Amino acid sequence: MTENITTVLGIDPGLDRTGWAILTRNARSVLSLRACGLIHTGAEQELPERLEYIYNEFQKLLQTYAPDQVAMEQNFFLKRAITMANTVQTRGVIILACQQAQKPITFYPPKRVKLMICGTGTADKKQVQRMVQLTLNLNKAPSPDDTADAVAIGICHLKTAPLNNKLNVKAAFLAKLKAAQEAQIKKRIKK
Repeated sequence: MTENITTVLGIDPGLDRTGWAILTRNARSVLSLRACGLIHTGAEQELPERLEYIYNEFQKLLQTYAPDQVAMEQNFFLKRAITMANTVQTRGVIILACQQAQKPITFYPPKRVKLMICGTGTADKKQVQRMVQLTLNLNKAPSPDDTADAVAIGICHLKTAPLNNKLNVKAAFLAKLKAAQEAQIKKRIKK
């Protein structure tokens, strides 16, 4: 008997530093960290070169680990317009790589990830790192922050995706049922 394992790629996008993590959930809902890391680009590089490097690194990750799903931190308003623009462009090349690999992407706001991991949407970086360590029973907390955040995003997805899938299936069924009922009513009215 083969065990049903779900693999997710968690991503904390940024132009300078993009954290990534590969996590799994088995049929007994046990979470495991397979690999994690940081994709770093230098400020001395031109923007197109940096974006191409990030794109190529994500293509390698997607080919190497073949995740079933992708979870990425959702953008939030940043204080600096340039930082926000660079993050949006970075997300764009990552999304492109995932779409080309035909991997579904789910986005999570930082507060939701913190709430799921720590029980509060206002947790600081150290709290997130510690709870990631405890959740996955790791010897030490993942670091740097960007990598720990990517792991936390992956954990959030693996914990919430099963329920969200069930809710989506139920909503789709109810929508089909409602459409069928409306079709029957229209049919009766025409007679």
